[in-house]
Amino acid sequence: MPMETLLTSREQRFVRLAADLADDFAERADEHDRDNTFPFENFERMREAGYLRLTVPEELGGLGADLNDLVAAQERLAMGCAATALVVNMHVSPIGQLASMWRSDPRPRLEQWLRDCAEGKVINAVLSAEPGAPLLRDSRCTAVRVDGGYRIKGKKIFGTGSSVMTHFSSMARFDDPEAGPQIIFYRLPAETPGLEILRTWDTLGMRATQSNDVLFDDVFVPDEAVFHRYPVGTLDGTLLKTVWGWAQPTFAATYLGTALGGVQRLRQQIIEPRGLADQPQIQALMAEITVLTETARATIRHVAQEMTSGHLFTDLDVQSGMSRAVMAKYVGANNAVAIMEKVMQIAGGAAFYNRSSLARIYRDVRAATIQPYNNLDALDLFGKTSLGLPVAPVNPLQAEAVGSRS
Repeated sequence: MPMETLLTSREQRFVRLAADLADDFAERADEHDRDNTFPFENFERMREAGYLRLTVPEELGGLGADLNDLVAAQERLAMGCAATALVVNMHVSPIGQLASMWRSDPRPRLEQWLRDCAEGKVINAVLSAEPGAPLLRDSRCTAVRVDGGYRIKGKKIFGTGSSVMTHFSSMARFDDPEAGPQIIFYRLPAETPGLEILRTWDTLGMRATQSNDVLFDDVFVPDEAVFHRYPVGTLDGTLLKTVWGWAQPTFAATYLGTALGGVQRLRQQIIEPRGLADQPQIQALMAEITVLTETARATIRHVAQEMTSGHLFTDLDVQSGMSRAVMAKYVGANNAVAIMEKVMQIAGGAAFYNRSSLARIYRDVRAATIQPYNNLDALDLFGKTSLGLPVAPVNPLQAEAVGSRS
């Protein structure tokens, strides 16, 4: 059953936009994977088509997509080029977070930021990943207080979007002499002095994301660039409402779409040309793929709806809400991996060659269970939440949301 039959007319509009782009990107996906290069031309196409302003409010010049719309669009986009979809998710998802906050608190600086996004002046990246600190509760990057702001030193890994960003958000640890150790979040232009991209990206999959390491060498962060802070080691309620509540379902949709791109190619390149549809073994495996697909979609869309309505962070405590958000990522990621395992079973030896698109997609989807929340961290969260045990002290949701000062 085509995905579009279960979507609203509004969602179908965004999916059609994503489909047009995905079909174009698919023609170059294998080449960029093979050459380990970034698909700059895809971002120019998305700029021209309006995808980069997908989640900017319509009244500010964007397309006005909410989280429900975004998960549908990202699933379809990833069917063409997983790497492109993952990188652009680091832009459209944070912009959607900021748009939702602007609607409830339309501050002038935030409005101007969103207008700049609509005009194509901004491509955002999120530089937060560090070895051994995947959950945003601590940072090895250090912030030292100076006149007018902070000086940041450290290194980020998995810098998805660093090849094309005009701006980025990041985090560091500041040992506040009064409040104790704090995590500070800030946003800066990509040309900020002291920032260096280290060409380290040579990986199993998602090669075209070019998610290189980023070095922070005495980077100055002015006070006005800091938009959120919370105590080190805590589960932060504001991050649930913004970062995690958007990132987890959109990551899930992106990886599910990656796997469904494999299913699409399997049908077109192997099942239909070889006349395999009548074989019971093929039917059984395709049935399992269908179940994995629809259970993942149901979970992702349910969580997206809970986020959009606000129930996920207003009706639940922070840890329970986090558990539900992460559940979308866990189910989507693991089902995507399982789908591609079955695709490879059906494809057989033809998919073992690196020249096969299925080989690339199989490698790309392996990133799904590594990207935070990874499987081990997710299971720790689910298990403790189900038993009423804390995973970390909670920092409650703040009235002033992330990004409202920007």
